[in-house]
Amino acid sequence: MRIKDKPVRQRGFTLIEVMIVVAIVGILTAIALPSYSEYIRRGHRADARTGLMQAAQWLERAATANGVYPTSLPNALRWMDGNAVPDPGKRYDISFVAGNSNAAFTLQAIPKNPGPQASDKCGTYTLSNTGVRGANGKTSGQAGYDASCWGK
Repeated sequence: MRIKDKPVRQRGFTLIEVMIVVAIVGILTAIALPSYSEYIRRGHRADARTGLMQAAQWLERAATANGVYPTSLPNALRWMDGNAVPDPGKRYDISFVAGNSNAAFTLQAIPKNPGPQASDKCGTYTLSNTGVRGANGKTSGQAGYDASCWGK
């Protein structure tokens, strides 16, 4: 009597199965990474808007107390590398736009360059004492202004 050899069952994955899994992971990464990056940029934009609003509120309180707007920001509100204490965790520099006076101001949040926000679609944010908001060189009401920059 002849005993049949039992086929040895292989364990593990075939090369095709591994390649399919790698391809699926690659596709999912290609889809998820841009969305995640935009989500992170949106969070940093919120930091810039918050910084502008805090600086504007401080200026309004100072103007209420003194009758005129201050011509400089306290170090706690400025995140500029030149004339204030830099904050390495911040992605924007908060400062005045040139031409401010004791009667009016316009603040700006400039993305630090080099940095992750340097190529952001919203660019530099602005906020004036009258509440006019701007992004990427345009103010609300102008052609080309992206309202989503201040909306999210």
